[in-house]
Amino acid sequence: MMELKELLIYRQQILDESKDADGYTSDEGFLENCLPGLGDTKHIESLDSTDIHCSLDGGSTKVNAYMVNESEERLQIFIVNEESIRPDATDESLMLSQKTVYEKQFNRAISFLKKSIKRQLDQLQDGSPAWILVHQLSSSGFMDQIDVVEIFLLTATVTVQRKVDSITVRNFEFEDENITVSFTRDKKKHTKDLIIIRRLIDINFLYNIYIAKGSRDPLIINFGESPFNNPLPCLRAANEAAFDSYLCAIPATLLAELYKRHSSRLLEKNVRSFLQLKGVNKGMQETIRNEPEKFIAYNNGLTITATDSDLLYKDGTYYIKTLTDFQIVNGGQTTATLYFSQKLGLNIDQIRVMAKINVAKGASEEVLDDLISNISTYSNAQSKVSKVDLRARNPQLMKIKSLSESILTISGRKWFFERAKGEYATLLRINSGKKAQLEKEFPKERRFSKEELAKYFAAWGDKPYAVKKGGEKIFRLFLEDLSGEGKSKKVTIINRGFYEELVARIVLFRELEKIYGTGNNAMGQLRSAVVPYSISVVYAYTNGNKKGLHFDLLKVWKAEKLDDDLRRVFKNLMELMNKLIKKYAQSDDLGEYSKKPELWDAIVTSNEISIFMANSDVDTVLKRYGITTDELRKREKEISQTEEINFDSLIEISAIFDRGIEFYKSILLAMSKSLSDSHQKKIESIIISIQQCKSIEGSLLIFEKKLLNEVMISDTSLLDKINSQHLLFSDATNFVIKKYNEAIIKGDNVQSSFDALKELGFKKGIRHYSVFGEIGKLLENGELPSMSQIRQVIEYSSNQNKK
Repeated sequence: MMELKELLIYRQQILDESKDADGYTSDEGFLENCLPGLGDTKHIESLDSTDIHCSLDGGSTKVNAYMVNESEERLQIFIVNEESIRPDATDESLMLSQKTVYEKQFNRAISFLKKSIKRQLDQLQDGSPAWILVHQLSSSGFMDQIDVVEIFLLTATVTVQRKVDSITVRNFEFEDENITVSFTRDKKKHTKDLIIIRRLIDINFLYNIYIAKGSRDPLIINFGESPFNNPLPCLRAANEAAFDSYLCAIPATLLAELYKRHSSRLLEKNVRSFLQLKGVNKGMQETIRNEPEKFIAYNNGLTITATDSDLLYKDGTYYIKTLTDFQIVNGGQTTATLYFSQKLGLNIDQIRVMAKINVAKGASEEVLDDLISNISTYSNAQSKVSKVDLRARNPQLMKIKSLSESILTISGRKWFFERAKGEYATLLRINSGKKAQLEKEFPKERRFSKEELAKYFAAWGDKPYAVKKGGEKIFRLFLEDLSGEGKSKKVTIINRGFYEELVARIVLFRELEKIYGTGNNAMGQLRSAVVPYSISVVYAYTNGNKKGLHFDLLKVWKAEKLDDDLRRVFKNLMELMNKLIKKYAQSDDLGEYSKKPELWDAIVTSNEISIFMANSDVDTVLKRYGITTDELRKREKEISQTEEINFDSLIEISAIFDRGIEFYKSILLAMSKSLSDSHQKKIESIIISIQQCKSIEGSLLIFEKKLLNEVMISDTSLLDKINSQHLLFSDATNFVIKKYNEAIIKGDNVQSSFDALKELGFKKGIRHYSVFGEIGKLLENGELPSMSQIRQVIEYSSNQNKK
């Protein structure tokens, strides 16, 4: 029952995160909160769905939102189980054991799909948000375009198996369904089977993503089952303790079917995206058309990785039955080209593709990433390969995380950067006794994830269409820009100045979202496009224009908001942008078309934008936020000469001290059978460090993070041993960081500022007042205080917190 308890606790956290400003959890709020998890597991390519919230026939026909994948052959539909997010839902009603309950929910979306295809939803008017999707589904061109409809049922329920004496967690799988559809291509009528895939996104699924820190949902390919029905014959090239390798010739039809069913999930570890039918892909297509028998000779083949395999040995030949965590890490273009060539009517029946399958047995995410990175480095010569590290442990992301924990705003507040999925939820769970305080310290408006980080950063630029798309593509572009692999080829220096401008971009984006509004109070239904497009227009006329003034984002950082005049400029610009998107879009589906660069090019060069930006009122406001290139360079030089102190280790050690000796002793007791001798010794070393109030070395800090994650997975009851009512060491450390920031912001000498604290402590009769002089001297020299010094700060910081 402990696991069920944790699932229900996590469900409430998700619903709390999904609430709007009025404290209400809507279908849209719940969906928006779930999409990043589907992005992390690569079930979707974009985090931007088109909301339609269509409910007909007494609710028996329903769809909340949809999106089309980048290569445009896959329609993804989202439906929210509205009963599951009701605030008065009981724990008993939330634990579902009958598959038919979920099937009834899926059938609501399938009803919408079938009725749309049959043109039975004519009652919808042109102004209805659902009308565009209904119109597309009844059109011949769209039926030709899509091959798969993937339905995601998002439900805040826990799926269980009930027995006489127990209730346990379980998963349901749902079989695919085929719908025969017809369409016209080249004036000829065609029919095909449209594959309907159903995916259950329940609390079990979302909790697994949280526990895995946003890791992938491993893709398991069973070659022995439908639609493949035949295990894959192969040669065993290597058989080591931790590594197997196989060589095989895979039928092109099998690869095309794989791509049809799993799309870009097959390629999530691939080093480059599908480049449409040009360059090497166009060459492949010509070979398919004219010399299919030579395809295997011309093509470099595939490299596939997996973490497990199931083999069959028969009549002297090995056959691969299943591959777990299947990934095509080289050959993604080949796979996609075969699929799209077959879709265009080319015959690929006689084509085979050479493949090398590497199985890293039971490899962790980190080990597998390193293997794939090395494969890409040593074997790629087809085109430029980005070496950017998309993982949460990317050095740029780690630096931004460090700055977020060390830098305070002018008003003395921190922002929370969720570098890895579930960090904030974990913080609340570990410190349940101080949940209210932490929620007040880091409200939703001062938190951002790595996906949001990329979106906010890139909006202040010239690719708002990519921002609209969101997902991994914009995240990759963001990291390429930072690492020097992007357009500028210049490595970005991540320091205090960078972080302050980054937060300013977040404030700007979110302020515009508020101005645009939501629901009945919104300007329109295009907020996710209008906001980044409007920001990019201002960028294009300021920072993007080498001749004019730069827009000083630091003024936004200092104010932590937009002034009334700037809000008015952006409000008027967004009202205009609403109209321009409708005017210049070459498709009725405005949400999807706004993800294309053609729309941005048309709008930014339009007469309407030129006239708006030339308006004297707009010009006056932007000049007030202006800064010259020389002033900007001078500021950047001053910032670069300031050595920023990294408080990471001090923050981590303080959190460990606050967790307390009893917590780590309880882990030793509860997990004694599963812990190795070396791990037990490491826990004992942590206990001794707390007892003696001594620092903890870096390797032990890394170990403790992994240990904490193991506790979250195996026995969350141990978290109740943490005395989270009093975070004395963390509060004292935050007090030191706050005083350090105050000195930096004011431009004061750090040591002098702490000497002033020393004098104040003396006057107030605080014990250990002299420690502030010691800490100031250390910080002035770029060094961190010791834990014994932090312990001496506790009395002073506790008195301050009581005020």
